[in-house]
Amino acid sequence: MGSPGEDDVVLVQKGKKQGEPHVITVNCTDKTGLGCDICRIILEFGLYITKADVCTDGIWCYIVLWVVPHYGTLIVRWSNLKNRLLSVCPSSSVSFYLNQPAPRPTSSPVYLLTFYRLDRIGLLHDVTQVLCELELTIQRVKVTTTPDDRVLDLFFVTDNLELLHTKKRQDETCEQLHSVLGESCISCELQLAGPQYDSHQGASSLPPVVAEELFRCELSDKETCSQALSPDLVKLKAASVTPDNKLSPALTLLQIQCVDHKGLLYDIMRTLKDYNLQIAYGRFTPITKGHRELDLFIRQKDGKKIVDLEKQSALCSRLKVEMLHPLRVVIVNRGPDTELLVSNPVELSGKGRPRVFFDVTLALKTLGICIFSAEIGRHSTSDREWEVYRFLLDEKCKFQLSDVAVRNQIADRVRRALMGW
Repeated sequence: MGSPGEDDVVLVQKGKKQGEPHVITVNCTDKTGLGCDICRIILEFGLYITKADVCTDGIWCYIVLWVVPHYGTLIVRWSNLKNRLLSVCPSSSVSFYLNQPAPRPTSSPVYLLTFYRLDRIGLLHDVTQVLCELELTIQRVKVTTTPDDRVLDLFFVTDNLELLHTKKRQDETCEQLHSVLGESCISCELQLAGPQYDSHQGASSLPPVVAEELFRCELSDKETCSQALSPDLVKLKAASVTPDNKLSPALTLLQIQCVDHKGLLYDIMRTLKDYNLQIAYGRFTPITKGHRELDLFIRQKDGKKIVDLEKQSALCSRLKVEMLHPLRVVIVNRGPDTELLVSNPVELSGKGRPRVFFDVTLALKTLGICIFSAEIGRHSTSDREWEVYRFLLDEKCKFQLSDVAVRNQIADRVRRALMGW
């Protein structure tokens, strides 16, 4: 593979007809985890990968993705998407060829967006949608409703455009929020986050039974099907991961089949990235009868195939769990209140899953359920870190939240929104 010009590193070819997939091509120097980084950005922009091809000779990689918008009203800023993809592509610098570590990227400053508003159903999702459209990444949230039905929102955000330090960008953010909130907005402020950000880093303590449900990393086949899949999908074959070392002298083939969901390729890629595995060739086929098939030729960072049977088994088990159960959804009692909890694993790089808060608030808005309070935190277990979303649901809705069947219905609707079903 040859070195492309800068303009050819990322190409976006938009579909000619309505409903036709857009084609994204990435041609750049390779690095472990590049596929994960690209898939996370695709997911963050609200796009769904219908098909993919990946190949690399160990130095250069070539990735082709066919994508469509997942949300019907989604506005995609294609030039911004291209710039974001360019930002994760390694440069063809001398340091790469000398196998020297690339400079560590500086972390984006965290800003605190504070606004005081009147409450109504779906307003929290409307705010979240504005932040997503502005390409502001939500790092932490604290939402509290006062007895007089007024709401204090604390959003800790980073700016993917790295412009939030400018007055123009700050004014644009506040103006967009005012236009959505209308007369509901009492005040809106934006400033650099101080020590209050650190105080919101951790998640509130969880009962042991709830923690076990949210953070377990190994599930039996029965538990996986009942918890990860909706009733109409349980009949589909759950997941299979078959390793093969006979087909290639230097690479391990993983043959994967599983139920399709939004972000499936991201879940597979982030697992391989966390295991420090490189993809030499991969093909992500279009969906067939609710299933996806994926063939991946992979190698360890030392360039060798995976021959250790324990390593093979551990990788296959983790892939099954991450494909079937990438997000955990439970509804529990929190004193006299009803609490919805959602958790997802955090990449070893520290990055969480995109659009979780967006999808949960959209599902609750669709159901007509008000959110009394909400927060996002992190929780560490013995082997990994998790992102935890907690929502206290307002009892003043059309549902009897104490009813177990109703709770299961709500949890299933939220799970469907998260998985794209």
